[in-house]
Amino acid sequence: NRMKRNNVGSSFDSWLREEGIYEEVSATAIRRVLARQVEAAMTEKKFSRTEMARRMRTSRAALDRLLDPEYGAITLSTLCKAANVLGRELVVELR
Repeated sequence: NRMKRNNVGSSFDSWLREEGIYEEVSATAIRRVLARQVEAAMTEKKFSRTEMARRMRTSRAALDRLLDPEYGAITLSTLCKAANVLGRELVVELR
């Protein structure tokens, strides 16, 4: 007897909402994706963390926080700065 796999994602979302952790889990997932995208772009441009921080006119510690998906206080300003340095565009939208 095989379990139906239809709507597994929406069932998981429902469970996260029932547990009261949907927003927290979603925010962490978004931070992980952004951190990976910034790191991938840095690798593509051959920017070290020190060079990236210098180009952003910020500290290495601030860049490390940006790249840490567990750190929850990244500002849009910092993300925009990183995107600009990397020749990328930050796109934020509500769905």
